[in-house]
Amino acid sequence: MVWLASGEDGSPLGTASLRLFDKDGQRHLAEADVRVHPAERRRGVATLLLDAVVRAAREDGRRAVLAQADSGSPGAGFLGARGFETALSLVHARLPLERADLPALTALVAGAPAGYRLTSWEGLVPDELAESYVASRRAMDDMPMGAVDHGRVVWDLDRVRAAAAAVAGRGDVLHTVAAVDETDGSLVGFTELVVPGSGEGDAQHYGTAVLPEHRGHGLGIRMKAASILHARERHPRLGGLLTDTADHNHPMRAVNDRLGYRPTHTALEFQLTL
Repeated sequence: MVWLASGEDGSPLGTASLRLFDKDGQRHLAEADVRVHPAERRRGVATLLLDAVVRAAREDGRRAVLAQADSGSPGAGFLGARGFETALSLVHARLPLERADLPALTALVAGAPAGYRLTSWEGLVPDELAESYVASRRAMDDMPMGAVDHGRVVWDLDRVRAAAAAVAGRGDVLHTVAAVDETDGSLVGFTELVVPGSGEGDAQHYGTAVLPEHRGHGLGIRMKAASILHARERHPRLGGLLTDTADHNHPMRAVNDRLGYRPTHTALEFQLTL
């Protein structure tokens, strides 16, 4: 759902959107985004838009509304003053590819622990790996989410295909590295990287996770190292790789630090309980 706030002369002042989640496990949730041109702020435009968004979420029977703003920004102050509570802090970081330590990354990938190997693909998961990949998605179930009432994302093959199709539909490239348990050939972890279709600018890491029973072997850092090496070789015009991690997810933050990612800013996830 989208709103436009206009002045008396019809000129646009700001916009708002409300995403109503429709997947099982998240139908209680909505996500808001409110934006007002800096020249039009302090006139009540954002309040007008936010009131419309919250009212629509209530009318649709939602339990919580999420919104995000950078720490210390006007948006963070605005949300906090209107009843939204900080539920999660995300540390954003960037790895400039020109500074990537390629020999160290190569050594990491080559040092995969006994009993495991890495595999990768672009776009939709290959048919022979699809069932195992869907099963491995539960590795995200215990991802640190702070106090966010995020529900449980239920993955099936249709959702996996839809996610890959959404990335391809906007012209970007989805590259996935996965860890394989050689005892039975099952996938036990994965990391995803979305590269702009132009091959320029910055690519964005999506999910990185390892099944709980296979943690502690260094699979996460090795998958991510393989993803960096692939990006460097396959997309030489890329400037860097972006990632975001919950501030209290210390294991993944340590992985990012070791791989050369450096924090750029902190974003706050706000929540309004209806």
